[in-house]
Amino acid sequence: MIRETEKKLARSLTAETTDLLPFLPYLLQDLWELGSSPRDIIKLIKKHMPLTNDTKILDLACGKGAVSIKVAESLGVNVYGVDLIPDFIEYAKQKAKEFNVGSLCCFVPGDANEIVNTAVSYDCVIFGAAGNVLGNPQETLNKLLKIVESSGYIIINEAYLPDDSSNEKVKYKNYEYITHKQWLCLFKNSGLRLVEEMPGEEYDFDTDNKAIARRANELIVKHPEKQAMLEGYVNSQLKECEDLENNITSVTWMLQKL
Repeated sequence: MIRETEKKLARSLTAETTDLLPFLPYLLQDLWELGSSPRDIIKLIKKHMPLTNDTKILDLACGKGAVSIKVAESLGVNVYGVDLIPDFIEYAKQKAKEFNVGSLCCFVPGDANEIVNTAVSYDCVIFGAAGNVLGNPQETLNKLLKIVESSGYIIINEAYLPDDSSNEKVKYKNYEYITHKQWLCLFKNSGLRLVEEMPGEEYDFDTDNKAIARRANELIVKHPEKQAMLEGYVNSQLKECEDLENNITSVTWMLQKL
């Protein structure tokens, strides 16, 4: 199962092969927030969720812990973060200590597909910018529904096609997007109430892409035999950013289990 999850993780991070995964901590060392906006997620939780000292939040595919840590710091709730890349988890643990939320955050390396088979009774599950790590959109919703409390919440950071568009226009081809209307139908048919839809905020992709390209060039010097793979990753990142600017729309949805 982990091998299949690695393939999905690679695609979600615009890597064309799982051989790139060991290099990701180096390539992404200058970035902490890996896709989702902690600010948007905090706003949604604060606005819509009744919070107590016992509130439990699960952050699946948490990356380097930016969302988990900032949610814990801002809202004083317990957050459990899981990611397949151990180096990301170690970084998250260090950041939790730095932000003085080590007692609220628990980070463990693990396969999100395995966690959803055993985890239960979370008040909120966050699945941010992780693509098809859990499967296609319907499979993803089914798995998230299993681990959230009745009347609990699911927060998904995703991107969708305009209703009159198709994947033919998308530059980065390792992920099949669906339309906004199709997402809304999935929510309704899955027994989920759309609480709020928050459009993605403007983001400076150029700074991140330059940092990634710089790290890729450093790795190419050390591993010249990996040049094609590393340059392919940089190009895939550029294509995905171009898609987000022109062909698809980033969004964060807050949903409630009925």
